[in-house]
Amino acid sequence: MKTTILLLGATVAALGALTACGADAQPSGGGGPAAAAVSVKDVSGVGQTLVDASGKTLYFADQEAGGAIKCTGNCLSFWMPATGDAQAVKGLATIKRSDTGAEQLTFQGKPLYTFKLDTAAGEAKGNNFADAFSGVDFTWHAATTSAAATQAPSSSGGGNYGY
Repeated sequence: MKTTILLLGATVAALGALTACGADAQPSGGGGPAAAAVSVKDVSGVGQTLVDASGKTLYFADQEAGGAIKCTGNCLSFWMPATGDAQAVKGLATIKRSDTGAEQLTFQGKPLYTFKLDTAAGEAKGNNFADAFSGVDFTWHAATTSAAATQAPSSSGGGNYGY
């Protein structure tokens, strides 16, 4: 599968039409988890952001640009790979994880995740968050659909998850 990497800040066409994308989870083929609907919502302090069916913010890591999955092992206990309908929003696709073999959503070539510390819809605690797992330093960003939706880097990163 060939994916084209575009700047994540690029505006996704027809934002109004995107909010009308399905909100009901549909069963996926092959006995896997339900294919959750992905949509675009206005997340406070972030802007127009990709969210999963439960309204949780979707994130990508700079270090996984081009689809190189580096969040494995312990990283997956805080950053859960996003699954769902890759047709729901322009720029979504899927990639097969080499560690689990599972399909994971990507946005403009970057693998997407939800963050464990986002406990409710509309939270974006992982935006501009920095942490490290297995010798890889990560910087995470909310998957926004416009350049105006980015924030300055947070100084509260550092991977302090309380464990």
